[in-house]
Amino acid sequence: MPIPLKRLMLWSAALPVLAGAAYAGHTLSQLAPLGTAYAAKALCSGVFVSGRPAAAVIDEDIMTGVHPLLKLVHPSVDRARRVARASFVGLAVREAEFRPGLGCTLDLGVPAAALADASLPRSTLSDPPQPDAAPPDAPRPVAAPPVAPIPAGVDAQKLWAAVAAAFAEPDPAQPRRTRAVVVMYRGRVIAERYAPGFDANMPLLGWSMTKSVTATLAGLLVNAHRLDVNAAALLPEWRGAGDPRARITLDELLRMTSGLRFNEDYDHPPSDVAVMLYARPDGAAYAAAQPLAFPPGTHWHYSSGTSAIVARVLRGAFDSDADYLQFPRRALFAPLGMRTAVFEPDASGTLAGASFMYASARDWATFGQFLLQDGVWNGQRLLPEGWVRYMTRVTPQSPRQDFGAHLWVKVPAPFTSRTSPAPSLPADAFHAVGHEGQFVSVIPSRQLVVVRLGLSRPESVWDHETFLARILDAFAAARD
Repeated sequence: MPIPLKRLMLWSAALPVLAGAAYAGHTLSQLAPLGTAYAAKALCSGVFVSGRPAAAVIDEDIMTGVHPLLKLVHPSVDRARRVARASFVGLAVREAEFRPGLGCTLDLGVPAAALADASLPRSTLSDPPQPDAAPPDAPRPVAAPPVAPIPAGVDAQKLWAAVAAAFAEPDPAQPRRTRAVVVMYRGRVIAERYAPGFDANMPLLGWSMTKSVTATLAGLLVNAHRLDVNAAALLPEWRGAGDPRARITLDELLRMTSGLRFNEDYDHPPSDVAVMLYARPDGAAYAAAQPLAFPPGTHWHYSSGTSAIVARVLRGAFDSDADYLQFPRRALFAPLGMRTAVFEPDASGTLAGASFMYASARDWATFGQFLLQDGVWNGQRLLPEGWVRYMTRVTPQSPRQDFGAHLWVKVPAPFTSRTSPAPSLPADAFHAVGHEGQFVSVIPSRQLVVVRLGLSRPESVWDHETFLARILDAFAAARD
């Protein structure tokens, strides 16, 4: 029997609606777990690492200016268990757990007891903030170290004007949300400022500035003759017969020329970077499983996946996971006096070498000063001689000649100036750069380290070149 024309027309009209609903449902099933994982992780670290009130983290970090889906996510904190939890209309529940010395880790199929057993021994820890010991809205005690006097030859008025301008909001529709600025000159902090709710002792997320720390840790192991930048066949899963990934060297990972396929799009999840950070217990394994898109060493492509793999290569240099997890504090943070620094691992126990290190703005500046001094601290060489020069040597495959080995040698887009002509910065400047406008800018020729931390969404609202030019203008008459 033929189907009546009217019914056919109804079905034809309904099919696109049903297909659209099916597509939306499929997309939602992928995005909801990522959204709840992001919210749980951000809330856990914001409360238990940074020591911020939960309401502030939820309102400012989770609900403001990000994916609309997060408006439907419900995050909460269990202070007794030191766990943050998030759900999407009661579904896609994700939890992140705090462990002393290791910060917060998403529970992605790893039993909570196993995570707790991996906590660092108390002797390796600094004195972290204890937000659970006070009401959520209690003010943080502030005991900022003193700021050094501004030296002769530095224009104090220009310097403080440049710092103040970083906190100004010329366009309320697109706030820049600067949270901290520190200016270190000749190894001493001479200017700093913090947004309300933030202070000199608060560890803040560096996002991809973590990559530069990961490369520095690699340098420490090179100095100890436990790693070789020219080594290949780095991972067991790449050593199979005929696997072209066996040719990838540590140098190519550090320079982002591994050739591995990886989608770094933060604005359109589910991308590889979002899946790796928020949906896989072993981020390095996820990144290492990607196929080659280009022959190793021939093509530059910015990839958090390569930094995750570097962190796993570092892990392979240790006899025990405990030694590996203690290594950043024992070999870098403690010698430099970076008491607030926390390097978080993923659920597999590998340090999240692409994204998840926290430190105060002053400790980030200390890290920059360490690089300025070519890896020498208190007269002791910790990095191989020339390692910072290696990190800042331009990777020729980078399109703008702006990337070295896990350090930027020019301010990258979208943080470049929109003025014409653009400000001219010293040729020896280099930068650790993180998502949403995190910067440690080092200018050796001027003995300057400048830190800016914030929450710039979209990132283009933060013009780092102009900010640095204003800071440098205050030092125009200074002579070393």
